[in-house]
Amino acid sequence: MSLNPFSAFLKTVKYFITRKIHFPKSCLHKTITMEDKQQFKVFRHAVMSTKLNGQNAAIFKVRFHLAGMSTEKNKPFSVIPMLFILGLPGFRAKLWTLNEKNGDFQGIYQWDRLEDAQNYANSFALNFMTSRSVPGSISYEIIPNTSMEEYMESLKLS
Repeated sequence: MSLNPFSAFLKTVKYFITRKIHFPKSCLHKTITMEDKQQFKVFRHAVMSTKLNGQNAAIFKVRFHLAGMSTEKNKPFSVIPMLFILGLPGFRAKLWTLNEKNGDFQGIYQWDRLEDAQNYANSFALNFMTSRSVPGSISYEIIPNTSMEEYMESLKLS
């Protein structure tokens, strides 16, 4: 499935107007200790107000190290690609996180269906992220049949 950035942007605008996107503050500035013991601090959280539709929800986790931009400049800059991601089919939630020790960014996404997560892996959004990253630094994992709540319960949040 080809994901259209223009269509995704228009859907994001619609979601903002209809207040279907929320930015909870409950986990901002908290630290997530990942499976590999690396720690990432949450700096943004977006959630759709609609519940998961699929029976096979999936988590998409991506890590990368930016090239040519400081971590502090990227935090506000990351709002721009956000406007295209939130409107993608099946998007339900995202945590934007930063490893303050090594400067790696990590996104943890909730997708409605495994197919939505797989489509994101081949999308314009991931291509854009890859083009802005240090070569070879980007990696991702898709965790099928898992909700954001289930995934976060498996990690340490402090």
